[in-house]
Amino acid sequence: MTSVLVEPAERGQRPVFDTVLVANRGEIALRVVRSCQEMGIRTVVVYSTADSRSAAVLAADEAVRIGPAAPRQSYLYAPPIIEAARATGAQAVHPGYGFLSEDPDFAEICARNGLVFIGPEPSAMRQLGDKSTARKIMTDAGLPVLPGTIDPVGNVGDLVNAANKIGLPLIIKAAAGGGGNGMAVVRDWADLVPKFRSTRSVARSVFGDERVYIERYLENTRHIEVQILADQHGNVVALGERDCSVQRRHQKLIEESPAARISPEIVDRLRELAVLGAREVGYTGAGTFEFLVQGEEIAFIEVNSRIQVEHPVTEMLTGVDLVREQVLIAAGRELSLRQQDVRSNGAAIECRVNAEDPDNGFVPRPGELLEFLPPGGPGIRVDTSAYAGWRIPAEYDSLVAKVIAWAPDRERALARMNRALREFRISGERVRTTRDALRAIIADPVFQEARHTTSFLEPQGP
Repeated sequence: MTSVLVEPAERGQRPVFDTVLVANRGEIALRVVRSCQEMGIRTVVVYSTADSRSAAVLAADEAVRIGPAAPRQSYLYAPPIIEAARATGAQAVHPGYGFLSEDPDFAEICARNGLVFIGPEPSAMRQLGDKSTARKIMTDAGLPVLPGTIDPVGNVGDLVNAANKIGLPLIIKAAAGGGGNGMAVVRDWADLVPKFRSTRSVARSVFGDERVYIERYLENTRHIEVQILADQHGNVVALGERDCSVQRRHQKLIEESPAARISPEIVDRLRELAVLGAREVGYTGAGTFEFLVQGEEIAFIEVNSRIQVEHPVTEMLTGVDLVREQVLIAAGRELSLRQQDVRSNGAAIECRVNAEDPDNGFVPRPGELLEFLPPGGPGIRVDTSAYAGWRIPAEYDSLVAKVIAWAPDRERALARMNRALREFRISGERVRTTRDALRAIIADPVFQEARHTTSFLEPQGP
């Protein structure tokens, strides 16, 4: 019989896992390892040949190589991950974010092999992973959505008919999309059919699913998301909102909480809607409900059925270890807090330092890091797996480090972030980063005054 560990502070409750396998890489793998080790849980990290000297590999109790650098032969390939879990005695798999984290098939494979998937039930992931289906479910649950098609658009005739009803501008989205991929904004009727075809092509290539749907595109909106936790006993809590309106190519660069210049009434409504939506699909684990806000208008966008890249913002404000809660929920425990227990203190902001060239369309610029000295000081947290001498692999996401600043209020949090980014020493062979671009955004009067929207960096849209 596989042994399990009972945390000393929680004797008498159901035990958590003895060993957890982390099926991911980079800073999120290291982040999961740290929380598990603090809980007394043994950790196993899988890695590709490109990550053999990663910080997560060095920190884990055991590491197993699963394949070459190409994701489809390593981090996206289930068989060696499952074999590693079985061989090392793992009882659960934490998928992090990206890769297989929102793949219901992988969750089912884990279950068939006696492994607990630390995430939502496959049925919930399957419903929410299809953006078109998620729109229909949330509409039926009473969440507001933008005018658009409920079912995927299959041909040009249906596209034109729907577009005429919705009007311009509109956005074409891949039903299986995510990570900012598979989206195209249409502002001119002449672009409608070409962008429809190109988006379907991207969706087919990236997601293996060419289905797309369309909806009204709101200009100059705020992108606000709500962090939720839900256990297997019907308890759901909202841990607050995050503003992630500063984006390039629909991918986030800066996230903060609380959302400045958003009324308390709107924030309360967003939290209520997120909890309502989670209950509708029987959600369990950590998740994020995403909305667009324009004035008093709210529109549901999608659900991310996993831990978010920007989860440290919420952790800094609430003191809740979201990864720890994920593990406990997966082990069958009840949530350690109720809605009335949630307290938010101060202001927090996160900047994603990516290996990209801001002067050249944010194209990736990986390479070997010759200098890497993260900032510190009061209220600063840095989530990273990078170090001097480490080579940033070209095969993966360009994220190098997340810098999070906390302060009693937004003004001081921004000043602290500016100081931290200025202090951050990072350079390398052919490496360019977004550090200075982030400082410029932080200093911009529009951002300082919280008048920024999703069009802040891309006023003309994609």
